Amino acid sequence: MTEPSSPGAPETPKDERDGSTIRAMLVDDEPLANTGLKARLEAFPEFEIVGECLNGREAVKQIKAKTPDLVFLDIQMPGLDGFGVVRALLGGPAPLIIFVTAYDKFAIEAFEANALDYLVKPVEPARLEAAIERARAAIRSRTAASRETRLVELLASLSDEDRDRIKELIDDPGWAAKERYAERLSFKDGSKVVILNADDIEWIDAAGDYMCVHAGGKTHIIRETMKTLQQRLDPARFQRIHRSAIVNVNKVKELHPHSNGEYFVTLENGSELKLSRSYKDVVARFL
Repeated sequence: MTEPSSPGAPETPKDERDGSTIRAMLVDDEPLANTGLKARLEAFPEFEIVGECLNGREAVKQIKAKTPDLVFLDIQMPGLDGFGVVRALLGGPAPLIIFVTAYDKFAIEAFEANALDYLVKPVEPARLEAAIERARAAIRSRTAASRETRLVELLASLSDEDRDRIKELIDDPGWAAKERYAERLSFKDGSKVVILNADDIEWIDAAGDYMCVHAGGKTHIIRETMKTLQQRLDPARFQRIHRSAIVNVNKVKELHPHSNGEYFVTLENGSELKLSRSYKDVVARFL
């Protein structure tokens, strides 16, 4: 049994580890995606999750600090995307990369770039197991020494990006406020993944443990909290008008005051929502 390291002890260098544990990091701007993948990895006892990141900037910092063996990396993220993360890692820690995304159009680029593997959301158990076996084999055969070369080849296969911009994104202290709001929401709906542009969302309301996302005349049911959704959406466009409702201010057509201090909000599609007195300060956002 391995003795636990003492608090504050330096981390064991990669080349001194016995290879029995695969230290992995999860990077996806969708919190549910990280949660779901983490749950699936619990079936593989050799995995140790050393970090979960919701954006590319934080991923770069955490990868450099924690030097994981393997990173499950989403490609489509606002601000610094998955390929941008790889670019930012040149010259530093070079983990094995398994790309994870809802867009299979990136598959050719990922494979040509010599990433370890590529998974399409929703991730199928058999594909995940195959990717994990490749990771095991790569670590067993000491291919860590070639990871830097693999990342360089990845960059060579893609169009050049402005490295100064990447550095600016990483170093900018005000970046979090710029990048953290999602422009697209993706979530599982049965056997498929639905992707919505944030601008297309009309309003969101709660239904027990689920959220109803109304967009384009359709209602999508997702398992997420109102608080989490509110944190992911730009407050310049999305405002809480009730404890169980968020509205896209750009979709509001009319406001009708009520005698009790509440308002009725009419959307462009004719839907009518209640703006409670507790959120009356939001009225100024519509004027």
